[in-house]
Amino acid sequence: MPAVKPASLLVLILLLSVLGYGTLRWWQGPQVEGYVINAMPLVQTVVATGRVVTESRAQISSEITAVVLERRVEEGDVVKPGDILLVLRADDIVAQRRQAETALTALATSTRPQADVALERAQTQLAQAERETARRRDLAASSLLSTEALEQAVQAESVARSALEAARLTALALAPGNVEEQQLRERLAALQAQLDKTEVRAQVAGTVLTRAVEPGDLVQPGRVLFTIALAGGTEIHVPFDERNLARLALQQEAMAITDAYPDRPFPARIHFIAPSIDPQRGTVEVRLAVDAVPDFLRQDMTVSVNVETGRRDQALVVPNDALTDVQDDQARVLVLRDGMVQGQAVTLGLRGLAMTEVLSGLSQGDAVLADATAPLADGTRVRFTPRAAPVAATGADAASANEMPVNLN
Repeated sequence: MPAVKPASLLVLILLLSVLGYGTLRWWQGPQVEGYVINAMPLVQTVVATGRVVTESRAQISSEITAVVLERRVEEGDVVKPGDILLVLRADDIVAQRRQAETALTALATSTRPQADVALERAQTQLAQAERETARRRDLAASSLLSTEALEQAVQAESVARSALEAARLTALALAPGNVEEQQLRERLAALQAQLDKTEVRAQVAGTVLTRAVEPGDLVQPGRVLFTIALAGGTEIHVPFDERNLARLALQQEAMAITDAYPDRPFPARIHFIAPSIDPQRGTVEVRLAVDAVPDFLRQDMTVSVNVETGRRDQALVVPNDALTDVQDDQARVLVLRDGMVQGQAVTLGLRGLAMTEVLSGLSQGDAVLADATAPLADGTRVRFTPRAAPVAATGADAASANEMPVNLN
């Protein structure tokens, strides 16, 4: 038998080594990455976008038709009850008020004294007519005067008595505090009320949101000139997808972030959930109260809210990319058992943006494949490489690390 050369022997050994290594790798299966299941804190939130709305608004309009003389406020101005918003031109009302004041003065200085003089004159004339009637009656009784002359005296007395009554009624009407003066004062008060309406004032405290008037404009009753957001409660109105309704509840805490000031989040809480669903949009209106209103918050600002709907201090969690066939609270994972892949049904609990709670189907320390859709049959042997799981946060960071954006608008 010929001797084997050392070089050939070396080559043979290398070939056998490569073949053995390849056979081992084939037996071990393909290389896969995955996660080792552990317990960690988890927060579930529902995310949506809404707008800032004050609880109440007041619409201000004029009560009279007039031309705007002066506008004293702009959008954003803070007003209190009694503040003048607008001044209207009122030349005709001023003229009518002066006429009423002149008539009231004339009543006191001229008309009333003349009525008193007329009353005294009527009293004197009646007394004279009564004396004349008595004298003629005596003469007629002695047949010294005709019956016709007596009748004329009686008639003159009757006329004087009627004149006295008319003068008395006139003087009574013109007396201080009586009908004529009262009518003039009521007219003066009505004109003053009309004049007061030429100053359009704020009836409530709040912030001017809109104005729709300029000096020189002709305004009429019913036309909205200003909209004022009443001072007090501020809300965020958010349309949540109706699929999230079961997760929402009154008094749930939320964190709100405005598009304008993303680095200044502020707390809010749910205080109203609409009893009906918007059929066109498939949403439910939720209102969140803002108890401590930030100074930068403005009407109709766009706000994103993260409503915390669940929290676990310690939960067995699986990264979301390891889940497949998710249906409600059921899903499947590819778990590693004795170095071989096996499909496993799991029951889910709270869901976060990166991690989901597993209620059953897995235990701490189990390894699951990162690619839940990998085309591997049950029993396939694989070589497993652990991958770092997403970090779950607690406290203030939890909402951003493990929130579930169920309805991000």
